[in-house]
Amino acid sequence: MIKPSDMSPRRLSDISPEIRQLKSLVIDEELNEELKSSRSVEYINNASIEERILRITGYYGYVPWNASLREEDQSGSEKVEVKADGHSATETVKSGCVNRLQRLRCCLCTTAVLLRRALWGVAMVILICASWTGCTQLAKITVRRLNVPFTLTWFSTSWNCAIFPLYYLGHLCCSKDRQSPKQRFRECCQFLGDDGLSLRMLLSRVAPFGVLWTLTSYLYLQGLRRIPATDACALFCCSRAFVFLISWIVLRDRFMGVRIVAAILAIGGIVMMTYADGFHSHSVIGISLVVASASTAAIYKVLFKLVLGNAKLGEAAVYLTVLGGANLVFISAVPLILLLTGAEDFVSPRDLPWPSICGMSALLLVFNFLLNFGVLVTLPTLISLGVVLSVPVNAVIDRYMCEIQLNSVRVIAVSIICLGFLLLLLPEDWDQCLPHLRSMLHKREEPQECARDKHSETLHIRPREAKNCNAKTTPSVH
Repeated sequence: MIKPSDMSPRRLSDISPEIRQLKSLVIDEELNEELKSSRSVEYINNASIEERILRITGYYGYVPWNASLREEDQSGSEKVEVKADGHSATETVKSGCVNRLQRLRCCLCTTAVLLRRALWGVAMVILICASWTGCTQLAKITVRRLNVPFTLTWFSTSWNCAIFPLYYLGHLCCSKDRQSPKQRFRECCQFLGDDGLSLRMLLSRVAPFGVLWTLTSYLYLQGLRRIPATDACALFCCSRAFVFLISWIVLRDRFMGVRIVAAILAIGGIVMMTYADGFHSHSVIGISLVVASASTAAIYKVLFKLVLGNAKLGEAAVYLTVLGGANLVFISAVPLILLLTGAEDFVSPRDLPWPSICGMSALLLVFNFLLNFGVLVTLPTLISLGVVLSVPVNAVIDRYMCEIQLNSVRVIAVSIICLGFLLLLLPEDWDQCLPHLRSMLHKREEPQECARDKHSETLHIRPREAKNCNAKTTPSVH
């Protein structure tokens, strides 16, 4: 008989009368059912004599069934009967089927979510890159054929009126608590003020941003008339560096050395871009106009965050719609005056290149819609990555159309600006993530090293143990 514990201070032969009584011990059926229902002990009838003694007396707090119950509760394992030396004993067998199925389902669900998010991210990057590239190319064709930058700005901005209807269609498809268009519009207008949509609100919170929006588009189109689309797209990426500098000064954002480096790279890329064409007046003016456009775009973003805060999706849709409506109502007279005075080319509506004008406006609408609502399906970093990828795509198109010379200075300038833009995409706690990642990798390496050390220790110890065993078992010869 195998003893389950060495804790007993006496031999079983000293208590032979008690053993004879335990042999004839029979558990009452009611008590047996109660013990089974409470799961406090195992079947005493199936235990050996020594286990009966230790369980009944509880000597030294020895409770052997607690460990088996803990294993049974944790793993949901099964009990099977095993016969050995004429005595029956229970052995815990871990099935693990339920846990394996749950883990498999969890892994499949996580993989499906990550795969779906990755696919949406790739699709969003492609759509943003295609819309911004197509908008830039069509705008370049239009403004070089006709000198109508302000009229084109007014026409394309008026298309923002369609953003809230598109948002409301998404609200009807995805939201459970569906509201009427009027109710949804009023609810989203509350972030503008307690008065809602009023004349005071239009003059104080819409008009300044409308001016900045119009000025950004107008300066960008004026710059496209003088420089290639590749240079314009690369220079407009500097707006993110300007946002950081203005936020650091005005909003007192956290100082980050890597973003200062990115701003320096952006400024250095602007200087090299100017040097690429030999500081000609035509290219210098175009570069200055696009840089001014990037600056006004940065001021727009910082002031929007300062005055209105972080707008939600519905609030952003309402704001852009109100901005487009105010542009359509209040600024319609300005392009008419410019056309009548000859400041811009006046042609009959039949002679206007409507395909390029409407295509540019539609792509700009898609671009603005994806910028504001793309965060629903993917990360903001991927959205910004789509803007950066438009630079090499425009370079390929311009090179195919023989409108640009890809010399080494221009390539370095574009690369520096794009590198600065990518550095600005780093999160604020990126410097804290690196030590954490290093510690995680160090922890992963430790178990392998410990396993190797233990293996080497066993290799050194086993010969010594073998010698000791041989010394003990070998009889001495006198």
